[in-house]
Amino acid sequence: MDRGRPVEAITLVNCHGMSATVLAYGATLQSVRVPDRHGVFADVTLGHAELAPYVEQPQFFGSSVGRVANRIAGGRFALDGQEFLVPVNDGPNALHGGPCGFDKALWTVVEATADPAPRVVLTHISPDGDQGFPGTLQVTATYTLSDDGDLAIEYRARTDRPTLVNLTNHAYWNLAGESAPGGAMDHVLTIPAEHFLPTDAGAIPTGEFAPVEGTPFDFRTPAVISARVRDGADAQIRIGRGYDHNWVVAAERSEAPRLVARLEHPLSGRVLEVLSTEPGVQFYSGNFLDGSSIGKAGQCYRMGDGIALEPQMFPDAANQPGFGSIRLDPDQEYRHTLIFRFNIASN
Repeated sequence: MDRGRPVEAITLVNCHGMSATVLAYGATLQSVRVPDRHGVFADVTLGHAELAPYVEQPQFFGSSVGRVANRIAGGRFALDGQEFLVPVNDGPNALHGGPCGFDKALWTVVEATADPAPRVVLTHISPDGDQGFPGTLQVTATYTLSDDGDLAIEYRARTDRPTLVNLTNHAYWNLAGESAPGGAMDHVLTIPAEHFLPTDAGAIPTGEFAPVEGTPFDFRTPAVISARVRDGADAQIRIGRGYDHNWVVAAERSEAPRLVARLEHPLSGRVLEVLSTEPGVQFYSGNFLDGSSIGKAGQCYRMGDGIALEPQMFPDAANQPGFGSIRLDPDQEYRHTLIFRFNIASN
């Protein structure tokens, strides 16, 4: 229950037994169960067994975040010459839509079906002025699970007044299993990007598109995360206490989802490919997990126990014209399609 209202949980299952559970609270991906190379299933996304921690200790585990994912510098932006303020919730900045963003909304389940593929459709109406954003925004999140191992999420939105929109899913992954004691730092990561966005001490991009060449941010060739995540010689690693940066996969959005990241756990053979229509992907190495959140198997989540790969438009695009527009007008429809594709490594 959320403040006396029932919260639905819908489990999608494909023909191979892979499953994904979605909560109406935050349109949240609570669980994803996939097999390893021996056919043994494990839940590979971090989250809670009960609703209360999602409400009382929000960590964005699997949440749909918005209206604007990532950070808005100073909680301020201008639109058509008018300044708007978003309540700050990350030091001096607004993060993931403010303190009462979409991750804390009780979405409405409007459809749940098994044919032709298991899927659930959730909707949410964000009123004009919600968290300071202009316009009434009607949002839809559709989760679809295929027999090929694709978990697709499609976000759509329409507004009655010019506003800003940048939606993504904030799942944390540990392909060894969400309760595996070794965490996710032994995973092998690939990000097909030649540039990333350096940040200031408040995690706001400086506006520079920095080459990854010769830095710990070069994941064009697969690399083990633990080999670089504590490289104290790099100023950006020191600022983020690890990785909490956006990689520039492309200059603009695409019509069809494209690969933005690949994650592999060599021991189990599980592989996650992340595809998206957005040009950027935020890689967060779980730097601030401090043991205060208890996972589904009763384990304390600690630093590095899971990583997030969040496809999106670039952070603080509201204030940085060089990052592209996240504006949505009444005659437009916002759409972001992302796919979490699971398979087994061939070797």
